[in-house]
Amino acid sequence: MVTAPGAAPPKPKPFNMLIVGQAGRLTYEAVLFAASFRRFNPHFPGRFLVAEPQPGPRWSHDPRMKDHAARALLTEDFGATIVPFESRHFGEIYPYGNKIEALAALPPDEPFVFFDTDTLITGDLTEVPFDFDRPSASLKVEPTWPKLELYGPGYTAIWKSLYDRFGLDFDSSLDLSWPDEYWRRYLYFNASFFYHRDPGVFGRRFADYALAIRDTPPAELLCQSLDPWLDQVALPLVIHAFGGGRDALAPGWLDGSHSCHYRVLPLAYAREDQAVIDLLEDIARPHRMKKVLKAHEPIKRMIYQGKGAKARALFDRENLPRTEHAIRNTLKRENLWVR
Repeated sequence: MVTAPGAAPPKPKPFNMLIVGQAGRLTYEAVLFAASFRRFNPHFPGRFLVAEPQPGPRWSHDPRMKDHAARALLTEDFGATIVPFESRHFGEIYPYGNKIEALAALPPDEPFVFFDTDTLITGDLTEVPFDFDRPSASLKVEPTWPKLELYGPGYTAIWKSLYDRFGLDFDSSLDLSWPDEYWRRYLYFNASFFYHRDPGVFGRRFADYALAIRDTPPAELLCQSLDPWLDQVALPLVIHAFGGGRDALAPGWLDGSHSCHYRVLPLAYAREDQAVIDLLEDIARPHRMKKVLKAHEPIKRMIYQGKGAKARALFDRENLPRTEHAIRNTLKRENLWVR
């Protein structure tokens, strides 16, 4: 549709927000996520959904969020709806599969954006120029998979075997600005966020690909570990299959001005901008939040007992170590690595 000169641009279609909440760390990360989300999106036009795995044969314990005060914060204070989903394929043996199976809990035919709970929202998400017909995911990624073995297949052989397996065009997935056999040439995402126009269609394809890779991998993958990388191995194939890619969302919005995937609090304090830390501590300050969050030992130590400030003082944000591994080692040496 062409907008007439001087006319207001059409309003973007509302979309739903999804995170996963379950017992333990994710409960408290979900509360922090929700507080940051509502800080910048008080009148969000879509639904804010927290998908919760239910007890079943794929769990040896009840995976539901047990902290009733945390549940109340999510629903009463931050307007979330907690929706159940069944762990049909993954569960306890591969909890990262929650983000795949949780998509079945979303309303069909309505666009969605999924975020990992270890994320803070730092802007109005309705400003982000999502094209839900062209899915994408986070490019804030390190070369975690595959790990090449001496005399084994290289990046091209491994990735091409997967594209061939699902009848996808491999060559069009490549970033030819990078040399052959360099990891950035190949489509690879961090699954910390992703989006599409239809969670049912996307989720079924995601599950189908992940299960096929897990259960009947190509010969080129026989020396490769898929735990915990299975979701991130399947995700680029799903995105490519639906016509998305690395260029589907302009850089600088997510993992930039409007969201921060901090991963673990010690890393947040070590490397994130001061504005992110100020937001984190501000949303954690109200008494109702503090009563809930201090039940989680890492949050208690990092935010309320000042260990985060000590971690932050160890690093120069203008001259950080080149690898996350080096940052982690420094934090561990100072007994400041908690999650």
